[in-house]
Amino acid sequence: MLKNFELSCPIENNNDLITLSHGSGGSQMHDLLSKTIYPFIKNKNSEQSNDAAVVEINNSKLAFTTDSFVISPLFFSGGDIGSLSVYGTVNDLAMVGATPLFLSLALIIEEGFSKEQLFKIMESIKQASKIANVEVITGDTKVVNKGKGDNLYINTSGIGIVNLDYKIHPKNISKDDVIILSGDIGRHAISILAKREGLDFEIDLESDLQPLTKYVQSLINANIKIKCLRDITRGGLAAALNEIALTAIAEIEIDESNILVNNTVFNLCEILGLDIFHLACEGRFLAVVPADYAEESLDILNKVGCEAQVIGNIKSLGISNSVVLKTKIGTRRIIDMPTGELLPRIC
Repeated sequence: MLKNFELSCPIENNNDLITLSHGSGGSQMHDLLSKTIYPFIKNKNSEQSNDAAVVEINNSKLAFTTDSFVISPLFFSGGDIGSLSVYGTVNDLAMVGATPLFLSLALIIEEGFSKEQLFKIMESIKQASKIANVEVITGDTKVVNKGKGDNLYINTSGIGIVNLDYKIHPKNISKDDVIILSGDIGRHAISILAKREGLDFEIDLESDLQPLTKYVQSLINANIKIKCLRDITRGGLAAALNEIALTAIAEIEIDESNILVNNTVFNLCEILGLDIFHLACEGRFLAVVPADYAEESLDILNKVGCEAQVIGNIKSLGISNSVVLKTKIGTRRIIDMPTGELLPRIC
């Protein structure tokens, strides 16, 4: 007779060490956050389901977020670690309906890093802050030994103000709400990959990196009842949709025919065997709105520079969480949360 026998998965059982996959935006990262990190910091104001927390102070709603940027390479087509650190933080604030106001900036610099490159990055931060209409008002600088910091890491925090009488959150969504995607997907990840592999001289492709505030505020100013927002970063469209489905306990169905993909991105995914739905963006977001607001929302977004499309809807709530893709040939398949390493050091 076997004693103390239990079934176990060898992959999950060998999980004592942190791997790159724990930072990829997929299922391993979410498992790390929910089981190892969040339980120790959980409180009434902590927010696990959004990238920014909203707190009320003296009858004012403030949004607060923090982010770290470890991208490799530091410079890429369409941006660099400097503009990425500003826009990435601003976009987290935008996803809770906030108007970004102030940023902090912390630099962890490796010994031997070029002052010329640092100057370029600081100039990029200055220009991005102007475009995003935020001010860097505090910060910190540390220098670490050569070989200990991979040139440069940046940490930012952001504060914004929320002028809404409702909360934008996945738990607010309802059955039959529609899901709007603001543009094509996958360009940031492919631009980074092309730079790493020396393909950037052959491929005319830029990251989609940009601030998203003006797009969200255009919807808010038009009194569109936004149920949920999610920017598409690590883990791509698949992670963003699964995060919504998991938090809201929702069944989501999306239509592949309505998802825009750049031809270069599509062709490279075919050649390299990459799943387009797992590729990171840095200037795209999802908006969940009532079906009655769908056409008006598309008109508003496209007038301010988006190529927005309704890509799906909420099929049911409270039964299970899943994301189903209706393919171009009419079949259906499950879009799972990404697993594994994907493309590390993407943001």
